[in-house]
Amino acid sequence: MAEKILTINNLEKHFLINQGIVKAVNGVDLCINKKEILGLVGESGSGKSTLGFCIVNIHKISKGEICSYISGKECISKEKTLWSSKIKRKIQIVFQNPDSSLNPAHTIKAILEFPLIIHKITKNKRETQKKLKEILNMVQLPIEYLYKKPNMLSGGEKQIISIARSLASSPNLLILDEPTSSLDVSMQAKIIQLLKDLQKELDLSFLFISHNLSLVRNIAHNLAIMYLGKICEIASAKMIFDSPLHPYTQMLLSSIPVISEEEEKFKPKKIISNGEIPSPINIPNGCAFHSRCPKAMDICHTKEPDLVNVEEGHFVRCHLYSRQF
Repeated sequence: MAEKILTINNLEKHFLINQGIVKAVNGVDLCINKKEILGLVGESGSGKSTLGFCIVNIHKISKGEICSYISGKECISKEKTLWSSKIKRKIQIVFQNPDSSLNPAHTIKAILEFPLIIHKITKNKRETQKKLKEILNMVQLPIEYLYKKPNMLSGGEKQIISIARSLASSPNLLILDEPTSSLDVSMQAKIIQLLKDLQKELDLSFLFISHNLSLVRNIAHNLAIMYLGKICEIASAKMIFDSPLHPYTQMLLSSIPVISEEEEKFKPKKIISNGEIPSPINIPNGCAFHSRCPKAMDICHTKEPDLVNVEEGHFVRCHLYSRQF
């Protein structure tokens, strides 16, 4: 049985704005296991990044709890909003845009030294220099990069530095928030391979957040599909691609661009959704996807489906399957 590293239990994160309450995360249950790469996929506005930000204390939780099992059991909730310093060190995040997450006035040396100082990882300059060399070696960059500034680097190199910074505190879990979305295809492939190598070498767990299913397929062991603040399907990456169950998952997969007729054969039948994603301020009653779903039934308009285990390891939130139980 897999050993869990983080659990998310009935998590909600709401934002109060002038127009009402934005239910960005609206009751999520999720488990990340040790040495697992869990892909979290959904369209923009589904709540993926908000969920990741809750894990690293950027956003305070409105309801529910997140529990770490890295060093015993420790939970955060609406009442207890911050991880202990030990857990903060062990859960790190890589942001989508390195231009906004790297200080342009600092050298790469200063950027990578900062977590070493904050977490008191090294005791003197000699230890610090040795650690910096180790970090750059892990991400396959030469030592000369220590004396550069972010504006001297390409977009891909900046993101590699962001990854290096996250590794400085020797974490167990990385939250990767769309880490390749602003990069060209060749650099995306390089960073995906780097992350896969690091995960194996360091026995890391990843929560890989993305809107790109075809990209996540190349790295994730398991996938969670998110829509309007809720998880609508969870399974292994193979199950999701071989037999997607939720109409929303089928829609996402059928929209993946392909370059050959052979690849087209393996895609689900094209699912045409109706209209746009509803506002998270005014989520529809019943199943949140029913207003766009071509398979919607009367019950979908009034009753929210539960997340049910259709087959071992394959969970789906849809009345097409919950009616069988």
